[in-house]
Amino acid sequence: MPDLQALAPDGVDFAADPYPVYARLREKGPVHRVPTEGAGDVWVVVGYDAVRAALTDPRLSNDVRHSSRWASDGGHAIGRNMLQTDPPVHTRLRGVVAREFTARRVEALRPRVEQVTAGLLDAVAPLGRADLVASLALPLPVAVIGELLGVPEADHGDFHDWSHRMVFAPSAASAAEAAGAMTAYLTELLRAKRHAPGPDLLSALVRAEDATGRPLPADELLGMAFVLLVAGHETTVNLLANGTYALLTHPEQLAALRADRSLLAGAIEEMLRYEGPVTSAAYRWTAEPLEIGGVTVPAGEAVLVILGSASRDPGRFPEPDRFDIRRRPAGGGHLAFGHGVHHCLGAPLARLEAEVAFSALLDRFPDLALDAGPADPLWRPGLIRGLSRLPVRFGVA
Repeated sequence: MPDLQALAPDGVDFAADPYPVYARLREKGPVHRVPTEGAGDVWVVVGYDAVRAALTDPRLSNDVRHSSRWASDGGHAIGRNMLQTDPPVHTRLRGVVAREFTARRVEALRPRVEQVTAGLLDAVAPLGRADLVASLALPLPVAVIGELLGVPEADHGDFHDWSHRMVFAPSAASAAEAAGAMTAYLTELLRAKRHAPGPDLLSALVRAEDATGRPLPADELLGMAFVLLVAGHETTVNLLANGTYALLTHPEQLAALRADRSLLAGAIEEMLRYEGPVTSAAYRWTAEPLEIGGVTVPAGEAVLVILGSASRDPGRFPEPDRFDIRRRPAGGGHLAFGHGVHHCLGAPLARLEAEVAFSALLDRFPDLALDAGPADPLWRPGLIRGLSRLPVRFGVA
């Protein structure tokens, strides 16, 4: 995992506010080669048009075996999953679960999402203050994806801890230990589903067959379980926390949303654009020499497609650093969920959870406010953009 601090000048805290750094890079061009600690030279794509084109270019592979530095038959964090494969393998894997994330299937989860949200807010309402990450933004998506996949509630804390250490990687040793623990856990959980299947998604995957009528191989089952668990909650945690922070630091926008709830859907899209939870798409590698944004990149090179920069490109979004819940982009919206064949499968579920959570917060806490200065929240470094905490205060219910 590269240290994106390398993009910033000395003395600039990239994690706290990466957007001025992105802006300076875009002014110099849409594609740059950047030396990083631990990952060597990485090409970063920062302009909207170049990002959108890169996300649909089949010569940019998600398979690490196209890397010139690849030297083993590993290359997959856990198993073989959709984030680290290309068509036709990716197409086959995605097709197995795509029907579980249709708008109709996701909408059927609304009553349960509302129930979980209400219970979480009930728990903090008498207190008058809370850390919104720990009390809502984290436990809501963990509970939803855990139930959807059939992970026992008692294990939700463990799988989030492993996921968190792998995503934010406080150290290589910690990430490796977490990956080993999650691999062992998921292997045993899938074994249990084979012997005693339930109505959950993991049980369905164990029973599933691909287009040729064959069951999924063990490594693909493991990879599918891993990516659904991790991607199914990490991004939503940060959509909820980052979006709330954006509202609370823009009181005029919060007041407009309170006055007109029909703005909520657009507000969620603006949260995703303005402070999206995913800094970059998954690593890609050039399967052959290719031109990106007018720059020739040799074969075997690592490429990071910076979604967070694309969504602040003034060529696509006028006044991009202004948070405006009434924004209606012309000619293409934000890329917070990616684009092309790897567009986030869980986007409908994330939007549903955000709609329910923000509606409940607005209803329950009409005086919701930050319980610290705007500069106090701590932004975590890494390819996932999120807050480690979000202290808020509100009237006692």
